[in-house]
Amino acid sequence: MKKLLILFAAAICCSATAQQVAPFKAGDRVAFVGNSITDGGHYHSYIWLYYMTRFPGERLWMANCGIGGDTAGQILQRLDGDVFAKRPNIITLTFGMNDSGYFEYNGDNAEAFGNSKVAESRENFLQIEKRLKGATDVRKIMIGTSPYDQTSTFNDNIFKNKNDYMQKIIAFQDSAARANGWEMVDFNVPMLEVNAREQAKDPTFTLIGNDRVHPDNDGHMYMAYLFLKAQGMAGKPVARLGYDGKKKAPIAENCKIENFSNRKGLVTFDYTAASLPYPLDTIAHGWGFKRPQADIVKFCPEFMDEMNREELKVTGLKGQYRLLIDNILIDTLSAQQLQEGVNLACYRHTPQYQQACKVMVLNEERWEIERRFRDYAWLQYNFFMPRGLLDVNDEHAAEVFREGEKKDGWVAARRELYDKMIHQEVREAYIAEMDMLVDRIYQLNQPQTRAVRLEPIK
Repeated sequence: MKKLLILFAAAICCSATAQQVAPFKAGDRVAFVGNSITDGGHYHSYIWLYYMTRFPGERLWMANCGIGGDTAGQILQRLDGDVFAKRPNIITLTFGMNDSGYFEYNGDNAEAFGNSKVAESRENFLQIEKRLKGATDVRKIMIGTSPYDQTSTFNDNIFKNKNDYMQKIIAFQDSAARANGWEMVDFNVPMLEVNAREQAKDPTFTLIGNDRVHPDNDGHMYMAYLFLKAQGMAGKPVARLGYDGKKKAPIAENCKIENFSNRKGLVTFDYTAASLPYPLDTIAHGWGFKRPQADIVKFCPEFMDEMNREELKVTGLKGQYRLLIDNILIDTLSAQQLQEGVNLACYRHTPQYQQACKVMVLNEERWEIERRFRDYAWLQYNFFMPRGLLDVNDEHAAEVFREGEKKDGWVAARRELYDKMIHQEVREAYIAEMDMLVDRIYQLNQPQTRAVRLEPIK
């Protein structure tokens, strides 16, 4: 079985440049629906960051519509109030981690338990499918969930074969996508392939976090990478810039090169890209996460060439050169290196990368505020809705909350947040703050003309 999965993953990698999912376009409103992996995770935020930096003139809107602990049945209950209420024209849907169950896989009737959970999940999904089929003006993208890591040896706390049943859930998602003409991206098998490859070198490696359930930031970046590859983004450069000495012509892909000069080996030109390099955060964000987004390059070094290449290439030179951009020293490079091409996106101190970092920081702040709404949604749909108090937010609801927090630690943990977000004006202020951040992002992400200078070292 494991060999078959690896072969399947290899087949996916071989056809990775093929588009499976149409790219997003200006004006799209995308809702990412899921469980805690979506709720507390970053893959959707990292996808939006790609669009913010790669297509700065095409403004989009994306929303985290995950709730921790959700199954397909719970997602069904909140589709209208929590998802369609946001007026998306595109919905992505992932589930299965909670649907498939946990502890019973180490019991005596694991197979019967797993099959019963898959059957239950399928019945709930059939109701979701019916609702989605009725939304004829909305694109649907099924996402096969990230895996449960049942192979890493970092500890012995493993729910045996749990992921096998999760793959059965993914299979009926895929069947529905095919039957309805929807789009489909699978995270599970490609992430298993990374685990298998890395665990062959280090058995304690996991692309998932230490609970075997929630991918860390680098895992979420890999999920974003898989999604963007499915959209055909692999191989699309940030820019290709420079000068071809033989043709005596500028190199300019996805950018403009103006005012080129080569006087006694001193090369200068103005460079205006249509995109920014993709910034990879070196700080871990999110509850319990330990690895930063930038760690993707440790197990997926091809990310930089495939998705983040800002290539400077100048031919016909000799010797060594100092590269400066806007009078900032970037590196000392040989003529051979310049002829082969240098990926400027690997230098975090270029002016354009630092510009992209501002976008990244503001997008992360937007994510933090949005997370408050997801914790608030957890309370509304998991605590208040069963009590007939969905979105009531009056004093009676507050009294019910105070009683509930005495018995339920998950409710109690959201006490401070609820005390704030019970007020409509507070929620409106948070929404206005997110809108302001997005406005600012789409001001700051506009590429600027950069002065490039190659000085010969004598």
